Amino acid sequence: MTENDAPVLAVDPGRDKCGLAVVGPTGVIHHRAVIPAEELGRRARALLDRYHPRAIVLGDSTTASSCRAALARTCPEMNLVLINERLSSQAARRRYLEAHPPRGWARLLPRGLLTPGEPYDDYAAIILAERYFGSME
Repeated sequence: MTENDAPVLAVDPGRDKCGLAVVGPTGVIHHRAVIPAEELGRRARALLDRYHPRAIVLGDSTTASSCRAALARTCPEMNLVLINERLSSQAARRRYLEAHPPRGWARLLPRGLLTPGEPYDDYAAIILAERYFGSME
């Protein structure tokens, strides 16, 4: 795998939970998960060892500093790139609802009234990875 083909490990930081996604430059999603924040360092290290990403992409929210510290401790060799998180949660919510369309009577409700039944921070991480690759064009 060349540097141009290498994926990124994207992290949507949070105080209690984080979204993780390993995304390739063509948009292929190799892995996605929502994990407890305290597991970030360990889980990121495992994903680095498995997928060999070119960089770690981290959302720049106010909770990014603690996640940044955890990643620096467990993955000091990796290039860490901060990405603007503005409106990523809203985009992730839309993406989640596209991937998990409502069923039954809920499909009659406008999308704006629907609430995902599970955390979708992994979709936010995918959005951050896409922004990273988009900034390189």
